Amino acid sequence: MIIELALLGVAAVAYWAWKTKDPQAIRIGDVMAVLAGLIALKLFRSNAPLAMIALGGAGWWVWFRRGGGGAGDRAMRDDEARRLLDVPADATADEIRAAHRRLVARLHPDVGGSADLTSQINAARDTLLRNRR
Repeated sequence: MIIELALLGVAAVAYWAWKTKDPQAIRIGDVMAVLAGLIALKLFRSNAPLAMIALGGAGWWVWFRRGGGGAGDRAMRDDEARRLLDVPADATADEIRAAHRRLVARLHPDVGGSADLTSQINAARDTLLRNRR
């Protein structure tokens, strides 16, 4: 059973990396969510309560990563971040920082902008810079 789960986990992560075309975007929590889901499927007939706990953990992680954890915890996708900062897909780190500075200078709460929008702009900068490494 352990070998089957390990092979299913490796296959799922390999497929995920191929599908997203960005293997560095996969975090250890994502791998754990996939494994928890696979464990839940495997255990569902023999131990339904444990399977439901594992499935709940996997579902919580997916919900959290998709933005259910609140505005400050929301994981932003690259295309959203590029659109918000108005930078091309091949923008350098310096171009991303410059676009961030321009937007924050206009939309910061101290100059009449909103704190929520400034938070989104900061998240966009962080997302794009994190994916440049």
